[in-house]
Amino acid sequence: MSLRDAYHWPSRTPSRKGSAIKLNKTLRDHLDDLEYKFTVSTDLLKRVTERFVSELKKGLTTEPGDIPMVPTWVTSCPDGSETGSYLALDMGGTNLRICEVDVQGNGKFDIMQNKYRMPQALKTGTRDELFDYIATCVKKFVDENHPEGDKQLEIGFTFSYPCKQPSIDEAILIAWTKGFDIAGVEGESIVPMFNDALKRVGCNNVTLNAVLNDTTGTLVASNYTKPGTEAGVIFGTGCNACYIERFDEIPKLHGYNFPADMPMIINCEWCDFDNQHVVLPRTKYDLAIDADHPRPGLQTYEKMIAGCYMGDILRRILLDLHEQGILFAGQNVTKLRDPLAMDTSVLSMIEVDPFENLDETQQLLENTYGLTTTEEERHLIRRVCELIGTRAARLSACGVCAIVLKTKKQSLMVGTDGSVYNKYPHFKERLEAAFREILGEEIGSKVITTPAEDGSGVGAALVSALQAKGKALTKDILRSRVKN
Repeated sequence: MSLRDAYHWPSRTPSRKGSAIKLNKTLRDHLDDLEYKFTVSTDLLKRVTERFVSELKKGLTTEPGDIPMVPTWVTSCPDGSETGSYLALDMGGTNLRICEVDVQGNGKFDIMQNKYRMPQALKTGTRDELFDYIATCVKKFVDENHPEGDKQLEIGFTFSYPCKQPSIDEAILIAWTKGFDIAGVEGESIVPMFNDALKRVGCNNVTLNAVLNDTTGTLVASNYTKPGTEAGVIFGTGCNACYIERFDEIPKLHGYNFPADMPMIINCEWCDFDNQHVVLPRTKYDLAIDADHPRPGLQTYEKMIAGCYMGDILRRILLDLHEQGILFAGQNVTKLRDPLAMDTSVLSMIEVDPFENLDETQQLLENTYGLTTTEEERHLIRRVCELIGTRAARLSACGVCAIVLKTKKQSLMVGTDGSVYNKYPHFKERLEAAFREILGEEIGSKVITTPAEDGSGVGAALVSALQAKGKALTKDILRSRVKN
């Protein structure tokens, strides 16, 4: 029996038990097409994961590939003896957050923080405008919490964009992601830009001693509170992962004279997975997003699963259905044509609408976009949201499973953070169900994602603490360990 003949939705709340919504033939036909395009089979999950493993391995060599596998030079996790007060700066795609973390040892800490909205204009402005804004926020935080101004503070900078890291206290931007497109930063070290901005705004009592990705922070913070955590993953505005690798499994670093079993956190930077377009099941909506992006052809994986893009996928589908005469007939869809009209929160709200007639979905569409719908149309829209969200979760699982297979683990505890993981309905359940499909029940059920306890903030402070204790690898240490 085909979807065209029998598609319906089961009850979603106790009050709707036993109910089913059927669609007219026109809506069913279009839904069938979307189901076909967005459904990721178990077989395809396994093929995507297989290619992912090969790309992870390639990234650890000098051979060029889509996943750079960046050494972080963080070679240890906290052992519980770390103490002290450290600043942490977290620059994400939406917010800038500044924290002061009192590290108390034995998995305990206190945190004080302020959050600052990242103005949209900064994403395409100048580099001085960006770093001056960051430095101004740091100064404001320090002045408010240390008005005496005589205490020297060390800061760990969570910079969640693809970087090469020659050492723990240096980072060279590879490429902007998350909607940023600022000239004069790619290919350059961000540390002098940040330090110069601190000087310009008169913030002279802050010293940057570590740069890290949010995944590294997530792993370190999760390991601090949940010893045994060996991977950190972000599913939010963007997506990425890191994990603990053995030094002898990193051929591109074999010129350094380090012990074979020395651990090293590797920042995968996997947003560019399958830029060669070999295996990911891209739809015409994915192709359109890529074509309109400042960097077409890049970030293929991220554009299919990250919160930065899920809302735009829905927006383009709705516009396409309108242009085919299926939705919003005779209505003004001008607001829907704005590329920034929808974010992932729209899909979340539609998926959790508790009413049988999806009344909250109608209110959302009418109040935000001036659009009215029939009950059948709203059920189609909700199913589209489910398709987008489920595809994102299932493809996200491929990267995690690839780490499991690459490291030959029989189980893996994964510290996980990000707005999609934390807030998108059913994402965690869909993700972990895909683990079992890809790896089998025995191993897949032992791949556990646990919410990270403020990884990008606490993690940055902990890496700063490790750096202060001399446990991270700076330029001087690296120079001394290069083989002659």
